[in-house]
Amino acid sequence: MTAAAPFKHIRGRLKAHAPLASRSWFRTGGTADWLFIPQDTEDLASALRQCPSDLPVTVLGACSNVILRDGGLPGLTIRLAGGFASIEADDDGLIVGAAALDSSVAETAARAGMAGFAFLSTIPGSIGGAVCMNAGAYGGDMSTLLDWVEILTHEGTLQRLPASALNMQYRHTSLPAGSIVLRARLKARGDEEPAAIQQKMQEMRASREASQPLRARTGGSTFRNPEGHKAWELIDAAGCRGLRHGGAQISEKHCNFMLNTGNATSTELEELGEMVRSRVLDKSGIALHWEIKRLGRPLPSASSS
Repeated sequence: MTAAAPFKHIRGRLKAHAPLASRSWFRTGGTADWLFIPQDTEDLASALRQCPSDLPVTVLGACSNVILRDGGLPGLTIRLAGGFASIEADDDGLIVGAAALDSSVAETAARAGMAGFAFLSTIPGSIGGAVCMNAGAYGGDMSTLLDWVEILTHEGTLQRLPASALNMQYRHTSLPAGSIVLRARLKARGDEEPAAIQQKMQEMRASREASQPLRARTGGSTFRNPEGHKAWELIDAAGCRGLRHGGAQISEKHCNFMLNTGNATSTELEELGEMVRSRVLDKSGIALHWEIKRLGRPLPSASSS
């Protein structure tokens, strides 16, 4: 893309060479060639319809589970905010915008006495990302709640897809390539007293606080749990608890979490993750797969998988 972005009549905010590090929970990363914050669905659709077919498009949510690489994000980066964060009651469920925080959705459901949402209170991030990766914790995941999802295709066409069409599996949802989640309907799993739901959420949060490094610059679970195993146990057995690489470190508290100890780069975080993968494979013969999304252009020295 050139300095004159190929968009006409868009109403949202468009910025060239936009810094992204402050948006990431790791506080690392380069710049977006172009960062677009659309005003509403039609504004976003208009921009997508004008995008050249070969232009990379990346959607950022809360950036709680991503490494934004130091080389920056090519093409157009989209961040949903404002009206995309709506939460509305709908009979036995909620219709929620992709930018709504998971914790806000959990609190809204609790006040309404809707059961099944409590696990969302422990997941940092937004609903769009939770749908895309079938996020879960404490015995629940998005597949237990999702009724339907509305998306914009890469061509700017609005579609509504039932959950049954998405082949939702562990940390995976099959969405059309290049599509953007706009909103979703989440159906309650029955009724429950609000006070009981609040108590359940408090217990989940306390458990998470006790076991995870929540007050650090981190990005959530680094690797998916291999079938029949827990990633943290494999990492620990490979001697990686507390392992450091530059300013990046594997957490002493929970070794499936990486930390920016203060001056880490995205390159160092990604290289540390690859070091861990290599050591776990050598020790156990099991290949760990990233749960954290790594987005953008790596610098020449960055490892890849």
